Amino acid sequence: MMPNSFDILGNIAILKFPEKTNKKEKIKTAREVLNVNKSVKTILEKTEKVHGRLRTIKTVYLAGERSKLALYKENNCIFKFDVDKTYFSPRLSNERKEIASQVKKNESVLVMFAGVAPFSIVIAKLAKPKFVYSVEINREASKYALENVRLNKTFNVEIVQGDVKKVIQKQGLIVKGKLIPLQFDRIVMPRPQLKETFLNLAFKVIKKGGIINYYGFSKDQEEIINSINEQAKKAKKQIKIILVKKAGNIAPYKYRWRVDLRVMS
Repeated sequence: MMPNSFDILGNIAILKFPEKTNKKEKIKTAREVLNVNKSVKTILEKTEKVHGRLRTIKTVYLAGERSKLALYKENNCIFKFDVDKTYFSPRLSNERKEIASQVKKNESVLVMFAGVAPFSIVIAKLAKPKFVYSVEINREASKYALENVRLNKTFNVEIVQGDVKKVIQKQGLIVKGKLIPLQFDRIVMPRPQLKETFLNLAFKVIKKGGIINYYGFSKDQEEIINSINEQAKKAKKQIKIILVKKAGNIAPYKYRWRVDLRVMS
């Protein structure tokens, strides 16, 4: 029995089965996966979709070591996190590398919805930014983000735990209760699947000529572009769309899109 989906997060593999699959078949498949993938030590079953504003999932143990703590490597970086308490997508590995390749020396970078800081750390490790501010609402994710900064020795990454709506102000960012006057050359928005675009916040702290790497979800790119143009108009910003690309599918006929745009004024 092949699972519907199959993600390997370093030492942990997470399987998703068709609804009517019985427990015996699941355990048999889990043991087969464990035997074939020698680096995998634990097999879990994903029992719920990503949900809530913290973007967490629920898993149950199937085989191997009883653990939910992942150690995952990509792009010469290592990430530690609890798979049930934090959001992490290995499928965005190439996106992280691609965006890091765009970052110029001494750029100031803001990553919104940063999770355990994969975008932030890959950018810091592969490029030479001046600094990266990494904002995440989930306290557990922020805790692991701090640990991941230490693991990767990317000390130009500043972890900011909080809601982006409260952290981002017109004059800069609220960090540890203090207003830090900051404007950014680049803002990366690996946005959750929510109705809000949050572009109004990004427009507050992007420099003239700065780049926004925006992620949205839709059947077609026209809907995403129209939404971006509408938000730019509301914020009285002139923008130039540089690139639109599919960055994966999340359901039949529904895609994650990445739009790179330059804020002209």
